[in-house]
Amino acid sequence: MAAGQHTIDVAEIIEERRLTKFNYVVIATSWLITVFDGFDMMMIGFTAPYMRETLALDELMLGNVFSAGLLGMMLGGFAFAYLGDRFGRRRPIIWSAFAFGILTFATGFASSYEMLLVLRFLDGFAIGGMLPLIWALNIEFVPARMRSTVVTVIMMGYSLGAALAGPATIWLAPQFGWPAVFFFGGTCTLLIAIVLLLVLPESIRFLTAKAQRPDLIGGILNRLQPELKADAKATYVLGDEERDVTHFHVAKLFKGDLRLLTPLLWLGYTASTMAVYFTSNWGPIVFEDMDFSRDTAAYVGSITSVIGAGLGLALMQFTDRKGPFSVAAYPALAFPLLVIIGLLSMQADLFLVLSVIAISLVSGAHFGILSIAGVYYPSAIRANGGGWATSIAKVGGIAGPILGGYVLASGLPVVRSFALLAICPAILFLCAIGIGLIVRRRDRPSMPADASPVPIQ
Repeated sequence: MAAGQHTIDVAEIIEERRLTKFNYVVIATSWLITVFDGFDMMMIGFTAPYMRETLALDELMLGNVFSAGLLGMMLGGFAFAYLGDRFGRRRPIIWSAFAFGILTFATGFASSYEMLLVLRFLDGFAIGGMLPLIWALNIEFVPARMRSTVVTVIMMGYSLGAALAGPATIWLAPQFGWPAVFFFGGTCTLLIAIVLLLVLPESIRFLTAKAQRPDLIGGILNRLQPELKADAKATYVLGDEERDVTHFHVAKLFKGDLRLLTPLLWLGYTASTMAVYFTSNWGPIVFEDMDFSRDTAAYVGSITSVIGAGLGLALMQFTDRKGPFSVAAYPALAFPLLVIIGLLSMQADLFLVLSVIAISLVSGAHFGILSIAGVYYPSAIRANGGGWATSIAKVGGIAGPILGGYVLASGLPVVRSFALLAICPAILFLCAIGIGLIVRRRDRPSMPADASPVPIQ
């Protein structure tokens, strides 16, 4: 079909296609950068025992260092989400990759608590917008039925990076010092940023929603479906969404049924983030303080990252078909297990096994909530939808390490922290049920006229 003056529904073309080489290249490239996003954010927990010794840091100081990076991520998420919905996904992703590669490398030169605090904040700011923009970009090239699965596959890279942070620290830090871990992570990130610069496309749904660059839209469509012969003369539309060429404002995140969905997403995501960052930042130190070896503590973090990623991928088999209700499964299991671990006495081996299972369930549950963070927003505000959710969730990430520092410094038995942690999956469970009810209601023909036009998966 020649395009000419025809109207071409970009959404319809995407929905009717299977994934092609084009999609796999975008997914693989996105996966690569998330590997070192995960590596960067998790290696601070694994290097913390070494930093504690060489920089003379106490628990409260370490808690502040952990939270400085997350505060930076929260603010960076707001900033990059705005840039992503204003200028497109591609450029802010590339800017973010180069910036956090440079700052990760520079963190290796930190020689004081204050310097470390500042560098972790700036590094976090640079990383903050990466994941929501990567999700948005990939979501907008695949059919709705595959969105959660694609996000989860990409986030497998994040878990792999988190898992590699432990062995990399064990390999590098004893011989070369903890700065070598940051030099390694920063160098790899910069190499991948160059790959992004060369191959990453702009989101076709973003360009269509904003009525920008019909020549570029046509070129991308021809890469997806060469027989279409699209060109700049065609009119491109998204038949499943309203075109929105206005600037973003926060009220759009609460339009129609989003007025309930967005707060539930924020609350559940915040609780999940608090749990994940408490376990990742403090986990190695908690296990070490419970008389497990430093290597064992590091490997527990790596193992739970891998198992959690596997659980997250398994969950997507249900999330893409059953919707957000599936996200409630893992927190429902994690809650009682964490209570048991935190309150009952048990042998060290049993404690270690149950801890691995519980932390893996917390990680798997986090995959569930993040996989739907940007799915239910229109393309024109998807980066802001996912970005705001991720940034708001960092409140939990900031609070988790700080509260953990106070708990560990309070003299309370460290094992009790697991029981306190159980509150987080309980909240996530309730929020996932609420989101599921809202999304199910979108299917009903009795929906009010002002409801969100976003189609469910």
